[in-house]
Order: sequence, then C-alpha cells, then structure tokens
Amino acid sequence: MNIITMLVVLALIAAVGTLVWGVGSMAHGGSYDREHSEKIMFTRIGIQAVAFILIVGGLIYSMI
Repeated sequence: MNIITMLVVLALIAAVGTLVWGVGSMAHGGSYDREHSEKIMFTRIGIQAVAFILIVGGLIYSMI
C-alpha cells in the first residue's frame, strides 16, 4: 500500500467521522448544534474535497 492510498483511506475515515459527528449533533439538537452545525458541515466538505483531490491525484499518478 503506497502513501497516496493510505492518505485517501485516512481522509475517507475522517470524512465519515465528521459526518457521524454532525449527524449526532443534529440528532441531539440544542445550543451545541445551533453553534457548531455549520462549522462541522464545512469541515466535512473540506475533508471530502481533500479526499477527492487525493483520489484524482492517485489516478493520475497511476497512469504515468
């Protein structure tokens, strides 16, 4: 397993963890959800963007 594969796996695990965190926050509700839901969402989107870039980069690297 090369470094790009490991980074993709870590990014995907981080995205799933952030998704679970956000859903748990939303399910619980309250002031924590009102204060942090937008930040959690943008964090998840950022992590997913990094994972996507790593996947595309890995595909391009494997074609060289």
